[in-house]
Amino acid sequence: MIKMRRARARFPTRKDGLFVCAPRGAGYLCGSLAFVVVRRSFAFKTTLLALAWLVLAIACERVPAGAWWPAVFGALTVPLALALTAALALYWLRRNWRVALLPAAALALCWPHVQRGLALHWPGPAAAGVGAARAAGPDAAFLPGGAAPGALRLLSANVRIFNVYAALRDPDYASSKAFIAWLAASPADVLCLQEFYNEPRGSRASGAVFRSAERLGAGSGRHAFVSTSLTNAIGAEFGLAIFSRYAIVRRGTVPFGRLTQNHAMWADLARPAAPGRPRPDTVRVFNLHLQSMSLAEGDIVAAASTRAGLRAKAPGLLRRFRNGAVARAWQTDTVLARVRRSPYPVLLAGDFNDLPYSYSYDQFAGALQNAWATAGFGVGATYHGRLPGLRIDQQFASPRWRVRGCRVHREIPWSDHFPVEALYQLGPGS
Repeated sequence: MIKMRRARARFPTRKDGLFVCAPRGAGYLCGSLAFVVVRRSFAFKTTLLALAWLVLAIACERVPAGAWWPAVFGALTVPLALALTAALALYWLRRNWRVALLPAAALALCWPHVQRGLALHWPGPAAAGVGAARAAGPDAAFLPGGAAPGALRLLSANVRIFNVYAALRDPDYASSKAFIAWLAASPADVLCLQEFYNEPRGSRASGAVFRSAERLGAGSGRHAFVSTSLTNAIGAEFGLAIFSRYAIVRRGTVPFGRLTQNHAMWADLARPAAPGRPRPDTVRVFNLHLQSMSLAEGDIVAAASTRAGLRAKAPGLLRRFRNGAVARAWQTDTVLARVRRSPYPVLLAGDFNDLPYSYSYDQFAGALQNAWATAGFGVGATYHGRLPGLRIDQQFASPRWRVRGCRVHREIPWSDHFPVEALYQLGPGS
């Protein structure tokens, strides 16, 4: 009887559909049999399907919408595929650690994609928040240890024409004045502004409120380069703008066909020697505004609320979404061709009108480093509207830059985009 019990103990037993070794189990044989059963389970098949989904979704990011526009929707599912892969890794850690290695390895290989949508660079005590910045100075909530000698601070923002239109303005142009004053007082060395508006001579209705190029340029100690895409009847200018505390030695525009609000501009900035920067250098800054999705929030809400709203609004939303994605793809390729030809270290900022899981972002991330993904913490949403969690404003830097910090100014409410600010420093030997 004793011998029979010992012999039975050498073989595995079944429990909850899985083989579990007896107390004096048979080691390798038991593990092999357990894996055979797991391989046939529904959960294991689900894991393989989730990993296949993740691979296909990431592959869709590399497909330009002009080649096959449905790939845009596949790319947008990357966050869901990553979340499911993480959940399956936790599930299998409790059930079978060997199987858990599959989703865990997938997450490790796709970690840059995780950082695109959820940056996990823990901020130091000096980067705790805007309240600390107000209490301890402009750098205290931005960088551990305060200001960085020789660094370049860049702030980018879609300023929404400073709310000049009647539908946007408030009494006495209060938000317009506040926004322009905040930008003028910013410690940033470079401002990259989209949907810029300027009245060079002022106007009878607003006086000198919108003489913004003068206020943000010479009035705040900066050199100005305004790329005007439209001048209206009163001489007001619409377009993009770069303002720099360093001299602008060369400049240019990158039109996407006919020059419109959606285009790019660049400026070469000559930086003299300074503490922390023993030699003078030149850097190139790009400012861009890619094609809008042209999706009205009201239409999206109507389509999502009722079946009738979906039937009425969905075709138009889909058409505009497709056209915007196609345009942004070739606009991205156009700008990247200019970036790759730059003889100087590059900083690039602007309103991308696209999410981190898109062809545009993927192409720029392949050549440059994203400031938020490199040094931010959290989602970093920049869209100030009824659709939460959208990061559609970006800053990128060439590999020679070190990204020392990045933050989103969510305390600035005067546009439908929050300003993004980052601090950069050229690496040794640059």
